[in-house]
Amino acid sequence: MEKQLTKPKNKSKRVLFFDELPWFNAPKSGFLAAFDHFWNAWASKKKNLVVVICGSAASWMIQNIVRSKGGLHNRITRRIRLMPFNLYETELFLKNQYIHPDRYQLLQLYMVTGGIPHYLKEMKRGESVTQAIDRLCFTNDGLLSNEFKNLYSALFGNSEKHEALVKALANKPNGMTRNEIVTTCQLSSGGGLTKLLDELLESGFISESIPFNKTVKDSLYKLSDEFSLFYLKFMDNSKAFGAGTWQSRSQSSGWKSWAGLAFENICLKHIPQIKKALNILGVYSEQSAWRYAPKDKTTGTQIDLLIDRQDNCINLCEMKFSMTEFGIDKQYAESLNLKKRIFLEQTGTKKTIFITMITTLGVKINEHYLNTTQNQLKMEALFEKL
Repeated sequence: MEKQLTKPKNKSKRVLFFDELPWFNAPKSGFLAAFDHFWNAWASKKKNLVVVICGSAASWMIQNIVRSKGGLHNRITRRIRLMPFNLYETELFLKNQYIHPDRYQLLQLYMVTGGIPHYLKEMKRGESVTQAIDRLCFTNDGLLSNEFKNLYSALFGNSEKHEALVKALANKPNGMTRNEIVTTCQLSSGGGLTKLLDELLESGFISESIPFNKTVKDSLYKLSDEFSLFYLKFMDNSKAFGAGTWQSRSQSSGWKSWAGLAFENICLKHIPQIKKALNILGVYSEQSAWRYAPKDKTTGTQIDLLIDRQDNCINLCEMKFSMTEFGIDKQYAESLNLKKRIFLEQTGTKKTIFITMITTLGVKINEHYLNTTQNQLKMEALFEKL
């Protein structure tokens, strides 16, 4: 290899690309030690050589390359994290395939695929999103019918623990603390759990957030991978299968409840777009969640998105998925005011609180809206290009 990379002898830039590096490291191959020696003894001294490595086996890449404690420790010049498309990019990708669902349908597609290009490219022209989900998830040859097991086993060694943690988080849409994970999953709170969480975080399956006015030890972990959430809700151990399955299930009350949680998850992945729509991109701000769970019989509450701004304001965001224009009635208005009051009392903040509604098709302007809410965003805001 070294001879090939030095011929012809000139100073032109050379790029050496290793695709799926983990598969080179077969048992007893000695590849990793050889690659370590190649880089440290020779390649790192060549100013015109760029070595690019990639791999889909996330746990192997994280433990052996990103966090290597051996000869490859701290050798990475730049990390390129391959992330799913956001909504703007998803819409652009499908348009390039001459597929033009409206944004309400596109939002539903994103709830299942999470903007993964490998899934999105399976969409067909002239096919509704409901038909596509039926075909991909609920038929024998569907791309996603066996994806959950295949995905985790391909990415992680001993993937049973990863799957168990993901399933536990799927049952707690408001998130879990590290201590709650230890109790629920019957794990020890040590290096093994830290490694497990790190691998899922690095791979984008879960997210971590520090609650308002708390520290990192109070972090909340949530399952944020759209397909995993969909699979565990509608596909895992389901007897419903075959053409027309999703057409039927997407009309159920269970779907409406799940869609609300999925929409919240999508909003949390598009916070920069939300800030842009609120015209606060130029204002330093920090986003977080907050929950109050009293030990007595007083009322608790959960806020999934707070935008804490340096201009002495806080946006308390309520995210609602609705098939029509959302209406705030007297009961919901009272719950919003109660949530705001509990937050002010328990945090002691003196900042101005703006209740902000983020919905699919907008909020009806009525007396209850005007008395509780300062601003609203429609789903179009999430599709903004940054």
